[in-house]
Amino acid sequence: MTSDGATGSGTGPEPPRSDLGRRTALRREQLGLTREEVAARAAASPGYIQYVEEHAAEPSIGFLLRLAGALNTTVAELTGGTTDLPTGLGKAGAHPEVLTLGPAECRELLSTHGIGRVAVTLNDTPAVFPVNYTVIDDVIAYRTQAGSGPAAAAGHEAALEVDHIDEAFSQGWSVLAVGPAEVVTGFYETRRFEEHAYSAPWVGGGRYQWIAIRPTHFSGRRIRVPGAPAPPTGEAEHGSGT
Repeated sequence: MTSDGATGSGTGPEPPRSDLGRRTALRREQLGLTREEVAARAAASPGYIQYVEEHAAEPSIGFLLRLAGALNTTVAELTGGTTDLPTGLGKAGAHPEVLTLGPAECRELLSTHGIGRVAVTLNDTPAVFPVNYTVIDDVIAYRTQAGSGPAAAAGHEAALEVDHIDEAFSQGWSVLAVGPAEVVTGFYETRRFEEHAYSAPWVGGGRYQWIAIRPTHFSGRRIRVPGAPAPPTGEAEHGSGT
């Protein structure tokens, strides 16, 4: 489909959702925008935005350019052209501001779930592992396999780093949480983490050991480029001293 108009709904099975649809919906949610707001920015109908998000649409390049502009991103990002590339390939922005984030802002950006990197020491050698994490009552927890690299954090001071990069505008933020880590052994605490976990580990099953980090120190920075879009609703928008 190449037109920008909405399509009628049928009675048959719903077509599979495309990668473009998933990325469009995720980016829209990150920006806190409704379909109506994106449609107004992209000069399209809300029905077509819904169609793109929920079906295997094949929009024209003209619409993709407008959609990327409406979502403050690029066509390559929306279509998955950068999935195998590391983040941060964009050019540095003009006159960037570096803002120090206070503890409350760091906690807000950590939010309730996501992917972070935990730093541990293995055989006297530093190592960093990505983990799916959850935050409950200021406790950061992640599931792993007993004896694995991320499990080595237990019994030591551990650091978990989380960041967000906006490639289109060469800005973003980074937060570091530091504190003692321990294996979660209590039945009720384990069940609570299980019930509130946003996602199972992306690497698959067999990971039933919860590691909890109780942060005692937060630090963070935000890089902001004048003239670029403000952070989405729910993110801290100002810097402060720690």
